[in-house]
Amino acid sequence: MPHSVPPASRIIGCLFVLLAAFGFSAKSILVKLAYGVSPELDTITLMLLRMAISLPFFLVVALLSARKSAQTSTNQYLNRQDKLMTLGLGVLGYYLSSLLDFEGLTYISAGLERLILFLYPTFVVLLTAGLQRRAINRYQGLALLLSYGGMVLVFVDNLMQSVSTNLLLGSVFVASSALTFSIFMIGSGVVIKRVGAMRFTAYSMTVACLVTCLHFLVLHGVYPLNLPLNVYGLAAIMAIFSTVLPAFLMNAGIQRIGAGSASIISSAGPVITLALAFFLLDEALTIIQLAGTVLTLVGVYVVSQAKT
Repeated sequence: MPHSVPPASRIIGCLFVLLAAFGFSAKSILVKLAYGVSPELDTITLMLLRMAISLPFFLVVALLSARKSAQTSTNQYLNRQDKLMTLGLGVLGYYLSSLLDFEGLTYISAGLERLILFLYPTFVVLLTAGLQRRAINRYQGLALLLSYGGMVLVFVDNLMQSVSTNLLLGSVFVASSALTFSIFMIGSGVVIKRVGAMRFTAYSMTVACLVTCLHFLVLHGVYPLNLPLNVYGLAAIMAIFSTVLPAFLMNAGIQRIGAGSASIISSAGPVITLALAFFLLDEALTIIQLAGTVLTLVGVYVVSQAKT
């Protein structure tokens, strides 16, 4: 945690990160609620609603960031490499990863989905070790065993409860989402150093919004959406409180308390999702699920610290 930050600012930073974790955690709940309201609702249509509502906010931030950069005469223009990387990472991290995640939620519970997604730091460690041809140390190995052991416990518990006939398929979709997001995290770390977190988030999200619109047009063509009003309301809540605000709250929180402290606070995410799923979706909450979740959280925390 940065020592120069006043205590009041640290408290605000912790609150920002906690609110961001809550917003991100509520996303899967809102997706499941939307699918329940309109069974004919497909993945890309819900993604389109979320992105279309989010896009104006990110465009405003992108314009303000560009104006600020112009005034300070620093990094005003992106070079060709930055543009290509922002384009590719936006498609990978915010479009493809979201598409796989939303598709997986049609098959598995919100609690299981959030826990699988939370494994992405372990994928980052494995990918980094593979790219750099570096061996996994014993602390990382232990953390990986804890993470995946907890995940297996939760998966088997869901399997025994016969939560879904396509539990494995849905889990593969969400695991693929976590994998693509881990690749996005590795690449974005390079670009953010040159572009800045706010500009990169705004630009990459704008790219993802446009690609989602193109996907929808190719799949469905141009036709008026005829969905229940509740779906639009849930999509609006998802866009504002589970997409736009958490993205910037997390950045603001990290600036105040550091990435390490933010990662610890963010570990509340899966627990929040389990609680929300229990109260809002009537999903089962068992001792095995709680035990598996704790193992996974501990493993992800250890692997994150070992990576640092």
